Amino acid sequence: MTTRTGTASATPLPAAASPAIPGATRATLRREARARRRALSPAERRTTALAIAAHLAATGWLRPQLRLAGYLATPEEIDVSACLGIALRRGAEIWLPRLDTAQIGRMHFAPADGPMRRNIYGIAEPTDPRRLSARWLQLVLVPLVAVDDAGMRLGMGGGFYDRALAWRRLRRHWAGPRLVGIAHSSQRIPRLESLPHDIPLDALLTERGLIHFRQDSR
Repeated sequence: MTTRTGTASATPLPAAASPAIPGATRATLRREARARRRALSPAERRTTALAIAAHLAATGWLRPQLRLAGYLATPEEIDVSACLGIALRRGAEIWLPRLDTAQIGRMHFAPADGPMRRNIYGIAEPTDPRRLSARWLQLVLVPLVAVDDAGMRLGMGGGFYDRALAWRRLRRHWAGPRLVGIAHSSQRIPRLESLPHDIPLDALLTERGLIHFRQDSR
């Protein structure tokens, strides 16, 4: 069950032709969702980014010394610089993803201040030698391609976030960081069948407001 905070309600997209999404079907969903995302105008993208920042500011999550992970958006993704700016002004620590050069397919987080470099995918990442595992973060803003009504996320297919957060599948008592997807409302789909490695989101921010996917006492 989802709980919404906001003034507008989301309009669900038509259900996928088949509820099973392994292999090519998941790839097809990704391709279609990316096409919808690319079709948005620059004005729509800016409007969504600013609305999400306003919704994040109203959550009460942002506080001094909060360890918050954002991301540096690709041209297709929602720019969260306004979110990070608000968090920084409220005293939060800002961390960004960085690929682990020693372990292929792995990712950790580094402080956002200081010089940047391009990784093998052409995405900017911090050069600061300090690093932090995702488990020590408190709030993570997660980019996505599509998300369903239970908080299951479809990413670009690299699996970096799922691997960085894999320990969440084994947790029993410690909640760890709050995982908040960042999306246009058009990126929502009714159902995505989860794979064993998938890590669900705790909440979602769109231009329409905040959606909670599960009980969260943090």
